[in-house]
Amino acid sequence: MKNIIVSVCFLLLCSCHTQTEKEKTLKNNTEQSGTNKIQVLNFGTFHFGYTSDAHSTEFDEHSAERQKEIRTLSKMIAKFKPTIICVEALPKNNQKLDSVYHEFLKNPSELNTKYGEISMVAFDVARLSNVEKLYGIDNHHVGYNYSVGDFIESSPEYTNSIDPETYLELTNQPFKNNPELAERNKKYNELSLLEKMKLLNEPEYLDYLINTNADKLLYVGLEDGFEGADNAAIFYHRNMKIYSNLNRIKMTKNDRVFILMGGAHTAFLREFINRSPKFEMVNTLEYLQ
Repeated sequence: MKNIIVSVCFLLLCSCHTQTEKEKTLKNNTEQSGTNKIQVLNFGTFHFGYTSDAHSTEFDEHSAERQKEIRTLSKMIAKFKPTIICVEALPKNNQKLDSVYHEFLKNPSELNTKYGEISMVAFDVARLSNVEKLYGIDNHHVGYNYSVGDFIESSPEYTNSIDPETYLELTNQPFKNNPELAERNKKYNELSLLEKMKLLNEPEYLDYLINTNADKLLYVGLEDGFEGADNAAIFYHRNMKIYSNLNRIKMTKNDRVFILMGGAHTAFLREFINRSPKFEMVNTLEYLQ
């Protein structure tokens, strides 16, 4: 009887110890993942098909090989298990977006190429994740001239009176201090879809996208003017509105948010989310293995 009591006490002690270890592990996981904040997979892409953006990628979204790559990419992203999916579409078009998405669900074996990466990637990720609807969070920009610096630099009658040296360095050698990234960018068109996505979501590449779309304009101006800064401000303003649209969506701390946007918007959202008491970004590159 004494031996039985000792054995029971020992088992109870072991159980308590195991439970303590489990609680400790759960506590560590909670602290490391920041589960007190809403988890976000902030994913940058190029635009499939036609785009009005200054920089476009040659990509045949209709080919069987490309579609196979897209399906593989979608499965990788779906491992994040999003509950909310946001895309580069205007909020006023959400109802139409839902209608097209639910049409896709009737025959998911065939990708919808009409809306580029939204209907090819976001729809398939939503399907794999059992998400019922998608949210457009885009905002139109008006009068943004990203090439004002190039125009001033190439016009003999004008002189950039702010800092032409830095402007030209950012234009011609954006990866001056990272030769490995420079080489990957140089061979961009030769990369597979997955490798393109890995490059686009590198932290330093996202910094480059902010520089090339806005910040390098802060080194441009005529005499005592602010032509560059004025145009950069328009692009900043658009991205601030995009972030505001994200915050319009009702969500709880149990939600997991997947955002699929053009790389420059992803770069700006990263800056806003990094400082947010509400959100915490996961490492995008970990989902591209």
